[in-house]
Amino acid sequence: MKQDVSRRTFIQTTTAAGIVLGTGSFTSQARAQEQVQKAPALLYRTLGRTGLKMTLLGFGAMRTSDPAVIRKAIDLGVNNIDTARRYMDGQNEEIVAKAVGDQRKELIITTKIPPTTPEQMTADVEASLKALNSDYIDILLLHSLKRESDLKNEDWLNFLQKVKKEGKVRFVGFSTHNNMDALLTANLQEKFFDVILTVYNFKSSETLRSAIATAAQADIGIIAMKTQAGGYEDAAMGELSPHQSALKWVMNDAHVACTIPSIVTFDQLEENFKVMGSKIGWMDRKTLHRYGAVIDGRLCRMCGQCSGQCQAGVAISDIQRCLMYAEGYRDLQLAQSNYAELSAQQNLRACATCSHCTVTCPNGVQVAANLQRAQQLFA
Repeated sequence: MKQDVSRRTFIQTTTAAGIVLGTGSFTSQARAQEQVQKAPALLYRTLGRTGLKMTLLGFGAMRTSDPAVIRKAIDLGVNNIDTARRYMDGQNEEIVAKAVGDQRKELIITTKIPPTTPEQMTADVEASLKALNSDYIDILLLHSLKRESDLKNEDWLNFLQKVKKEGKVRFVGFSTHNNMDALLTANLQEKFFDVILTVYNFKSSETLRSAIATAAQADIGIIAMKTQAGGYEDAAMGELSPHQSALKWVMNDAHVACTIPSIVTFDQLEENFKVMGSKIGWMDRKTLHRYGAVIDGRLCRMCGQCSGQCQAGVAISDIQRCLMYAEGYRDLQLAQSNYAELSAQQNLRACATCSHCTVTCPNGVQVAANLQRAQQLFA
């Protein structure tokens, strides 16, 4: 994997006045109050065969409602933003566009669409282009693929080739929350997708870590999400904050071209930005060991090994991801919207009449207890 490091000097204070973004303007009191006092080195890595130079810290905009937070990241030098057509019921792309303003050509924007029919995907791309106020998308991802057979779907592949040929999309890839290592490996044979966005954090398996390394060495661009392993807060952690250490762990893997932690506030931006370019140390490892012990029974590793265990077809991993959004991210609306996308067979309906959960997790996740809490939230 190619890697480039450069240092830049940044203005350490910004005006409290409003800034013009796109066709409108807004003033953020928080932006005037929250300043990143010391800018660390910007670290760039090359996103596989795309040749795109991306800052190692990208901006995960999934839950960002204030464009000023995104704009602050841009001002600091963060050059890539991740969004999706379905985030905030389509409004998230519009928020990104307001933040980007006249900086569009200097930035790399990734968006995602659900893999459906060619007609619907065409409509989704057109809607994304309009919402982003752009005539092209840098990276288009098929959202949340699960099976190796998904990589061979001719309708989807033909559609992606079409939008690339039309100049509406520069590079294509997919995101995955399930069965990640198998999909990474399968893509080596198919050789179609340029970029893979995968769950990856310090609790991920060695198998996934190896699959990421192999894919990166084959010039596939790897972007990591869910980097803070749920972002849980717990009294058992005392005064230790594990989130910087967790992000640092992912960034220290040279096979990862970019990380996209979800950023909502200026505080989170500052916390994440300070990590870029720093090495993981003894205290980080101690903190992660303690954090791991706190979340071991709660955090689904999304490895897919529970797939098929439930005879009723309940989507165990997907439901536990929704639970993570509620308990870790503390975003009940996001959790409920993702749960609502599950079919009647996949959701918790069957759990209501189940006397004993037989699903077991090789990682020690307490599946039955997790599903019980999920029923209280979603069912």
